[in-house]
Amino acid sequence: MLRVVSVSLGSSSRDKSSRATFLGEDVELVRKGTDGDFQETMRLIAELDGEVDAIGLGGIDLWLCARSRRWMIRDAKRLADQAKSTPVADGSGLKLTLERQMVDWLSENFTERPMQGSKALVVSAVDRWGMAEGISQYCDEVIYGDLIFALDIPIPLRRLQAVYNFACVVAPVITRLPFQLIYPTGDKQKEHKPKHSELFNWADWICGDFHYIRRNIPPRLDGKVILTNTTTAEDEALLKERGLGWLITTTPVIEGRSFGMNVLESCLMALIRKQGDIISPESYEVYLNKLDLKPSIRQLN
Repeated sequence: MLRVVSVSLGSSSRDKSSRATFLGEDVELVRKGTDGDFQETMRLIAELDGEVDAIGLGGIDLWLCARSRRWMIRDAKRLADQAKSTPVADGSGLKLTLERQMVDWLSENFTERPMQGSKALVVSAVDRWGMAEGISQYCDEVIYGDLIFALDIPIPLRRLQAVYNFACVVAPVITRLPFQLIYPTGDKQKEHKPKHSELFNWADWICGDFHYIRRNIPPRLDGKVILTNTTTAEDEALLKERGLGWLITTTPVIEGRSFGMNVLESCLMALIRKQGDIISPESYEVYLNKLDLKPSIRQLN
């Protein structure tokens, strides 16, 4: 059995261990949160190195991306460097490719609340550039919340070009800052401090990182669609209580949990290595075609 472990800076209360079968291979998927403890995260990754088939880097991105540009987050590199022999994935490879394909599929097949003619809030485009590009293609109006939710600057961006321009200026600086300054880690992921509820109320589709979404959701979400991942049964119950129409995740739901994209990419790496193939963009494409993944759609109300 292949073993994939995601070591996350997030809350340990979201830990999960599951088993799944991909392409005939049994895989154990484990998520271990360190409650924002950076040193413990480093220790765990070093401990798992050589002992598991792949390691996921959770609660932090290795890269911020905008079009063909990308910037490495310094703190994430320090974590990834603790593994010397086991491959490490943060999910960014699949966010650029698979998530864009998921949006394309939804635009053609999800007819209950079509993207065409709708308004969308993307809480952070540089975290999920593939998703943001797809949403910008299909939705009539889009607001990107990168300045609002990551940097607490109350300026909504309405064009992807504006996000790109902002990223080229700001990303080289913020990627060198302590990561917890721009993204909730540990118990902060469970805090609910809503701001700019008017943007959530305005949008038909709410898209992107779930921790930004959960932290800021308003009391009611009647009839809306959330497109995200890394959700638990507890999250689903919360969204149902608030009247959400549909919860769509870009990763499969396994035993009630939608794992992060870092887990799926780590799983892909483990499968590729098990077959004796080389991890590369080309092998990613081959194995993703074999897996034929589709979004997980749950109607909550």
